[in-house]
Amino acid sequence: MRPLLIRLAAGACAGAIEVLVRLVTAVRADWNGVGPVPGLRVYYANHAGANLHGGANLHAGAHDFILIWTVLPPRLRAGVRPVARADYWLAGRLRSFVARRVFDVLPVECSGPGRRAAPVERMTQALDAGRSLILFPEGPRDRTDRALPPFRTGLYHLAAARPDVDFVPVWIDNLNRVLPRGRAVPIPLLCRVRFGAPLRLRPDERRDAFLMRSRDALLDLSRAGTA
Repeated sequence: MRPLLIRLAAGACAGAIEVLVRLVTAVRADWNGVGPVPGLRVYYANHAGANLHGGANLHAGAHDFILIWTVLPPRLRAGVRPVARADYWLAGRLRSFVARRVFDVLPVECSGPGRRAAPVERMTQALDAGRSLILFPEGPRDRTDRALPPFRTGLYHLAAARPDVDFVPVWIDNLNRVLPRGRAVPIPLLCRVRFGAPLRLRPDERRDAFLMRSRDALLDLSRAGTA
């Protein structure tokens, strides 16, 4: 009986989260050059809200992935795992329950020995199990006005390990205004999640070239919203 109660509680929690997110953000999905169809994918996105940054090769947005999760059709949502920081999402019983039972988070360690290789290895295992991923490849913020910091190398290593997987750029727009850093109560504003044409690692494509190309694809999506 306990597994049934857990599934019911997780389903109720998922429904409540989706309703809350849609009420606060009225979030919409724009699919450009790609459709909401089944297939093994890595959705890589920008940090848009107040996130916890750490030292891992692939940053995991503290809350940003929830908007992507919300706009994915249920048939895709069930097959995707957000890559998220273990030290945040597994802290406390309630948050751990939501992470494991609602979002099926793939937790990664952002500190400790072997942290650079371990996240990529865990992500390849998830892909091999038929699960798509949501991740955030940005490096740490700097003091410039760049809309998107350079990517860390983990995205390249993942693409090199699984070159037959589609990497779909996703631009999250306006979330930083809904939940500014330091504010506990969200401000109701319209948010949009833009999905772009998928990329794959080209034969003999070098690391820096792939990271630049994938980052440019994300920036192109950001500019599409201002055109």
